[in-house]
Amino acid sequence: MRISELSERSGVSVPTIKYYVREGLLHRGELTSPNQARYDESHLDRLRLIGALTEVGGLSVAATRDLLQVIDGDQRPELGDLMGLTLKRVDGGPGDGGDVSEEDLAAADALAERHGWHVHPGSALREELARVMAALEGSGFELTPEWLDGYADAAGQTARLDHDYVEGVTNLDGVLRTVVVGTVLGERLLASLRRLAQASEARRRHGG
Repeated sequence: MRISELSERSGVSVPTIKYYVREGLLHRGELTSPNQARYDESHLDRLRLIGALTEVGGLSVAATRDLLQVIDGDQRPELGDLMGLTLKRVDGGPGDGGDVSEEDLAAADALAERHGWHVHPGSALREELARVMAALEGSGFELTPEWLDGYADAAGQTARLDHDYVEGVTNLDGVLRTVVVGTVLGERLLASLRRLAQASEARRRHGG
């Protein structure tokens, strides 16, 4: 198909398609003349993936390019490494926002230990958890064990569902894509479900 048809079918403008090609997000079409190229279903599929990561997932073009290079690369990362690489690119990535104290890290470690989670001492996610917990307490929010453990139980169940889903995908490219898209959009899905559930619970308890 020509670029005009690719644009029509994907809903992505021609200038944006050319921009994605220049930035390395979209592979080039097959040249049919010095000024014309032919595109196929793989380009349409890639544009849909880019749209899911950028428009819905909220990733930057640079972060999206990094993840697509992992999917397209010759060296396949371990599943856990791929999830970690993806998580670092969601919402700017864990590890941003300054140092955390040893006391904050100890509180995060205690929560993880209660739920049997293995957390590497140098993990950016460990620091992010400590930072968020400290910010909640600093704002006057009481972090009761019941509230924290309830959230951790929900997170653990979600993690098990994620891994069960990935284990059902047998194609390696499918696994890579499922992890990237599932991790990025799964963050948005959880946030949306939480807000809907909060609104519904408020109506159930208080009416209106």
